[in-house]
Amino acid sequence: MTLKSFFDLVEIRTKLASLFPFLIAVLFTNTYFHSFHLGKTLFFFLGMVAFDMATTAINNYMDFRKAHSETYKYQENVIGKDQLSEQTVVAIIFGLIGFAAIVGITLAIQTGWLLLVMGCACCFIGVFYTYGPIPLSRMPLGELFSGVTMGLGIFAITIYLNTFDQKLFFLELDLKHFALTGSTTAALAVIWASLPLIATIANIMLANNLSDLEQDIENHRYTLPFYLGRKNGVILFNLLMYCSYVAIIVGWIAGIYQWPILLTFISLLKVYPQTKAFTKKQIKSQTFAMSIKNLVAFNSCYGLGLLVTLLWQALS
Repeated sequence: MTLKSFFDLVEIRTKLASLFPFLIAVLFTNTYFHSFHLGKTLFFFLGMVAFDMATTAINNYMDFRKAHSETYKYQENVIGKDQLSEQTVVAIIFGLIGFAAIVGITLAIQTGWLLLVMGCACCFIGVFYTYGPIPLSRMPLGELFSGVTMGLGIFAITIYLNTFDQKLFFLELDLKHFALTGSTTAALAVIWASLPLIATIANIMLANNLSDLEQDIENHRYTLPFYLGRKNGVILFNLLMYCSYVAIIVGWIAGIYQWPILLTFISLLKVYPQTKAFTKKQIKSQTFAMSIKNLVAFNSCYGLGLLVTLLWQALS
């Protein structure tokens, strides 16, 4: 297997979807919780990327095995197109998952049981998102699970790793009892700050499913747009995108953010025309990229707002 084939198998270009929740969580934990542990954060990043690559490889492998279209199987799917060995693909998947498991267990030993619970929940969804007799990605649940798992899951785990010593979220567990304790305001702040990430990540899956609607039906993949209809699916795409800005405004008013977060609205200069272009036509080769560009534009400015907040706090 060549390096190019490996990168195509794990779709390395799509890793922005997991990179942004991580980076924004690092900035948010510094601006809101004023806590940061570099070593644990970097170690988690390696495990996170490995698991993300594994789930993408599983998705491509399952699509190859279950494909009803010979054209898709041998001309579009990387495994058939590049004539990759199925045994090699499976070995890569298990290797990536194994490495991610080592990272997760090591960090759980260092920081507490709650990390193991959150990590296992994300891993369970990540694996069964594409694996099994009825994967989540082939149901009208893909947008929800991808958005929550990456937008909230990665975000919350990153913050937990940097605040575990403050016990803002903590799980006590032994053979006789267990107790989950924490700060309600901290939990609500984390959930609210993750909403734009959930929405923009879910929109990538929604845009993909809208663009592939006919092909998915041919391959017996009945995704959310199949049930909503193309018109309502496009409306939902717009709602998710623009509600992300509403979440920023409400968060600022509630005190979760400080005034530099308003820099997020600079992204509208890119997001508005890109969303308008996708609304007009949903063609994979022409407009699907708009959803990824929206994610990059919005979350880059979201991160910029948090970075300026951090600098402003340091100078205040």
